[in-house]
Amino acid sequence: MTVPVRIGVQLQQQHTPDYALIRDAVLRSEDLGVDIVFNWDHFFPLGGDPDGAHFECWTMLAAWAEQTERVEIGALVTGGGYRNPDLLADMARTVDHISGGRLILGIGGGWFPKDYEQYGYEFGTAGTRLRLLGENLARITSRLSRLNPAPTRDIPILIGGGGERKTLRLVAEYADIWHSFADLETFGHKSQVLAGHCTDVGRDPARIARSSPWPGTELAPDFVAAGVTLFTVSVSGPDFDLGTLTEAVRWRDERMPEPLAGLA
Repeated sequence: MTVPVRIGVQLQQQHTPDYALIRDAVLRSEDLGVDIVFNWDHFFPLGGDPDGAHFECWTMLAAWAEQTERVEIGALVTGGGYRNPDLLADMARTVDHISGGRLILGIGGGWFPKDYEQYGYEFGTAGTRLRLLGENLARITSRLSRLNPAPTRDIPILIGGGGERKTLRLVAEYADIWHSFADLETFGHKSQVLAGHCTDVGRDPARIARSSPWPGTELAPDFVAAGVTLFTVSVSGPDFDLGTLTEAVRWRDERMPEPLAGLA
């Protein structure tokens, strides 16, 4: 039986002072047939001119919710300490409604010092950021259950990262999707660690979808065999060259010709 696989794209909104170029890249991605369009939650470029052009994540996602018709949308990933978690839950619920139920709530511990320093957030340590992420996830899920109107669906939560003691424990507790940045061998090891955490919290690890950056057509089948069902191609502005994305979508369609109707 062929494992269903989806293809996402992360449109990195850096070095693109003309928002029309981002809007066009979203349109081209949806027309190409991708399953998910992500942006990222940073306030400054991660490469090139460190003070180059950049746009904010969540206001952009609201615009994408109106612009698109089919694709799921989300951040890969939101910085867990950048926004009041109850407010973030409300923002996610609102974008969920605008999109007709197509939002994925991607979240992580945060790591880029300039984001914190320039916007007045306490950077702390990796440990304090992950502790805050755990506290915020509890508040987010609680707030989502109390909002009126409720979300259109149980909004999928994607957690990015691979820390074995803390991050993967949070994945086991809260995530519908785990996004790993690891190579194939490391991914296999961390999947076993995640399975152990799932046992500890009484959760079936098969209920958590595995996500990875696109490794190319040669390695993709090996990642699928290891459990990956979502690949994401990263594309940066201002040109947003979709050549590699086209290759990934073609690979998906050749192995799974029927369109998919859901992620997890």
